[in-house]
Amino acid sequence: MPISTMKLRIKKLNPNAVIPSYGTDFAAGADLYACIDETVSIDCGETKMIGTGVALEIPTGYVGLVFARSGLACKKGLAPANKVGVIDSDYRGEIKVALHNHNGSGEALCVENGERIAQIAIVPYLKAEFEETDDLENTERGESGFGSTGKF
Repeated sequence: MPISTMKLRIKKLNPNAVIPSYGTDFAAGADLYACIDETVSIDCGETKMIGTGVALEIPTGYVGLVFARSGLACKKGLAPANKVGVIDSDYRGEIKVALHNHNGSGEALCVENGERIAQIAIVPYLKAEFEETDDLENTERGESGFGSTGKF
């Protein structure tokens, strides 16, 4: 089955920036690359903003969701501090990733220029019109949450 594609306008803010790219034909997220002047050291428990040197023109009705790269997060211990970054369609500034060092060794980790630091997925969304009410429709689950659907 063919995968739908869209043209996405991108602006290099730095001539050394790397355009996001997909690792495989069926990858949902395109890799984002660090565009930094020098190696950045991130101490254990610390978060630093890492620029990509690019800005995107995300169409109205879509959002860019920035996720961790599994290899970087699981093997090295670096992942976005906010877990999922949200790039709104009206934002035209540099895409930056707040990388957090959560490795258990206590050692500082380094990010090199050109290193893949996160991935971005372009996703359609619906905007909700919130309507206040005094009651909500009942469901079997009701108010049970935080692990209530697990089987014991």
